[in-house]
Amino acid sequence: MADAVGFSFSDTIAGYVVRFDSQSRLLRLKTSDDREFDVSLAGDPSAELVRNLDEPYIDASGHIDEMLSPGRFLFAYGIHYPEHGGRFDAKRLVFLGRGAEDYRFEEPSWWVKQIESLADFYKRAQFGDGPVDFTEYRTEIRLGGDKTASHVQETDTISRLVYGMASAYLLTGKDEYLEVAERGTEYLRKHMRVVDSEEDVVFWYHGISVDGDSERKLFTSEFSDDYDAIPMYEQIYALAGPIQTYRVTGDVRIKNDADATIRLFDKFFLDREQGGYYSHIDPILFSPDHESLGENAERKNWNSVGDHAPAYLINLYLATGEQKYADFLEYTFDTIADKFPDYKNSPFVQERFFRDWSHDTAHSWQQNRAVVGHNLKIAWNLMRMNSLKPKPAYEELARKIGQIMPAVGSDRQRGGWYDVVERIKQGDQETYRFAWHDRKAWWQQEQAILAYLILNGTVGGEDFLREARQAQAFYNTFFLDHDEGAVYFNVLASGTPYLLGTERLKGSHSMSMYHSAELCYLSAVYNNLLVNGREMDFHFKPEPTGLPDRILRVSPDLLPAGSVQIASVEIDEKPYRDFDADALTVKLPDVQGRVKVKVRLRPVTK
Repeated sequence: MADAVGFSFSDTIAGYVVRFDSQSRLLRLKTSDDREFDVSLAGDPSAELVRNLDEPYIDASGHIDEMLSPGRFLFAYGIHYPEHGGRFDAKRLVFLGRGAEDYRFEEPSWWVKQIESLADFYKRAQFGDGPVDFTEYRTEIRLGGDKTASHVQETDTISRLVYGMASAYLLTGKDEYLEVAERGTEYLRKHMRVVDSEEDVVFWYHGISVDGDSERKLFTSEFSDDYDAIPMYEQIYALAGPIQTYRVTGDVRIKNDADATIRLFDKFFLDREQGGYYSHIDPILFSPDHESLGENAERKNWNSVGDHAPAYLINLYLATGEQKYADFLEYTFDTIADKFPDYKNSPFVQERFFRDWSHDTAHSWQQNRAVVGHNLKIAWNLMRMNSLKPKPAYEELARKIGQIMPAVGSDRQRGGWYDVVERIKQGDQETYRFAWHDRKAWWQQEQAILAYLILNGTVGGEDFLREARQAQAFYNTFFLDHDEGAVYFNVLASGTPYLLGTERLKGSHSMSMYHSAELCYLSAVYNNLLVNGREMDFHFKPEPTGLPDRILRVSPDLLPAGSVQIASVEIDEKPYRDFDADALTVKLPDVQGRVKVKVRLRPVTK
């Protein structure tokens, strides 16, 4: 190493304390793949405790020696010097908890507080201190929350903001978040929704361009990958926010929109002969094979096949319990389990296909490359589906992904998960090459955290718990923007924020509170209810007469049958006892007008 790298550089080591010699100031760390490094603390590095958004800096510099107990996981940032076989001088230490076995992100309210901070940031960025007026909404938001000159309002980014606000209400019960979610849903329905009565479907515009009091509809996608086409994933994510809002309110108009959009999917995107859903249709004939689609003609991909589940379909089933949505989910996951594995050729799933499911390895930017987060997203959602309808194929594939991915998709030196890598090694290559860079995106950290949390919470395993903790540690240490608020889009491999181009933004075509809020919501659910055995509160605000038989379904996610039950219910801040604890349903009172429902769930002791 010293001969090959004859220069100094700064870097991060994520590792477990093996030993510490206070006299020599030498710390030995072991990485997650069992390599050991000596780290010098002779230069008096700073030390801190990981902190949540809106928390002050917590200095631990005066407690370094007593905190360096064997087995503790920490981050050491410092400088490598190419002398005497290599020397690493620490400049900054980050501890994940006060005790050696403590991880602050496992505190019961950690993720609830984080989603509150996210919601406050995006509400302030979009609407300031004034009323919630979505005519003021902008897709692009700068680092500190300021708006850019762009006046484009993309349907999906509004929907993603709505999702985040509805999720924040579910966890906190704060009406200000639900107000944003409901007004955003109404704005989408009024400005972005197209009701095609002849075809009996609903589809959604890409967005609108606002110029003063006038607006210009953007029918087809403006995004380069999908330009001048109607991509399936944009239609899918148009439903994400409204359906999460529907879980809170039970507004039947939202469900009707979802059903009409699903009819669009089945009428124009579904391949009834060979299965699965096409990724694009043309805007004139609504055809998946029109020549105007170019390389997107007759193609299928992860987004068109699998993204139904996390974006809206699981939440639609949770809100209704209707069998047709369970059947759609089963069809989705059967297709994934059958078509996506490619382990004879690569440790990564295949993500792009031609009509006949042969592999498309030359498509646009992806070529024969793997998006690391998509592999993890599949594992996470397979385990959700396995709780609804257990199948060996679901659990086996999820476990396999969970076991394979750390060695090929994560950074075993610094922590965190990579972005896009080549699916196949060439020649004498020993590692899978990065497609463009070794940066780490916020949404891919989310997929890792949720995959390993639910794997540990449903099938157990110390290895899965360890991966979940390491992923949460990296995200909470390096992605939270303590200066401006919210989270960074990308960080360098070392954890340093990457703040160039669109990756500098807090709002863009790719970012609008969705993944960061989803992470908070489900990390709270999995950490508390599945992993650590703690009770949790959830909040709803429906109109009882709008729900079939006045039944409110309160399951927070697809969890193993019998793992959670209702402990107590309050309606309008008064105790209420008409509920089925095991079915996770509340029979609402026969009253007019909306009621505030607070439900406490508790894990069932196994």
